[in-house]
Amino acid sequence: MKIHYLQHVSFEGPGAIGAWAKRGGHRLTATRFHDDDPLPSLDDLDWLVVMGGPMSVNEERAYAWLRHEKQFIESAIEAGKVVIGVCLGAQLIADVLGAKVYPNRFKEIGWFPIQRTADAAGTRLGDVLPEEFDAFHWHGDTFELPSGAVHLACSQACAHQAFMYRERVLALQFHLETTTAGVEQLRKHCASEIVGGPFIQPPAVMLADEGRFAKTNELMSRLLDRLAEVSI
Repeated sequence: MKIHYLQHVSFEGPGAIGAWAKRGGHRLTATRFHDDDPLPSLDDLDWLVVMGGPMSVNEERAYAWLRHEKQFIESAIEAGKVVIGVCLGAQLIADVLGAKVYPNRFKEIGWFPIQRTADAAGTRLGDVLPEEFDAFHWHGDTFELPSGAVHLACSQACAHQAFMYRERVLALQFHLETTTAGVEQLRKHCASEIVGGPFIQPPAVMLADEGRFAKTNELMSRLLDRLAEVSI
């Protein structure tokens, strides 16, 4: 399988998604917008993975590549590719599907529980997502649910945490792919966002239990395994 990911900043890479791809012998390529990489032809990929980043989907003036990225994501969806978005990536998918992306009432930074929705049972991921699980978060924006999408998950701080579209497009507001090293990088580059708030944890709490990362990475792998069945 040919997996291509879109990376917005140097410190938010594919993490456990990349490790899963390598274990499976899949080809993994990237467009790193922060290095001015070009976008590939859609014929050169089976899956498109859209990573996170500190910018907003609405900052096209500041990040000129956002407009081209949105067009590419929309084309990939229409071409029937498997498309996965994480955090900013999920917001970009929501945006291209016509949904509003806007600041959430609360910033959510750290480990907080996710609840699976009843609607998730009707999707191919319904029996993979646990009824409740801890996930790592680092976001201030959220999205409305796009028309035709199935709401998969919510949290106390954020109603729309995940959705699925056409059984081939998965948007995750939270980070199942991140690792200890990934959180260290976020802490280094986005320290100004760690302020007082009901859903913001200090870095020491975020990094206190390495076992949490192993559990969420394993869940990410199970979701990818199930999505891979679409490509067989």
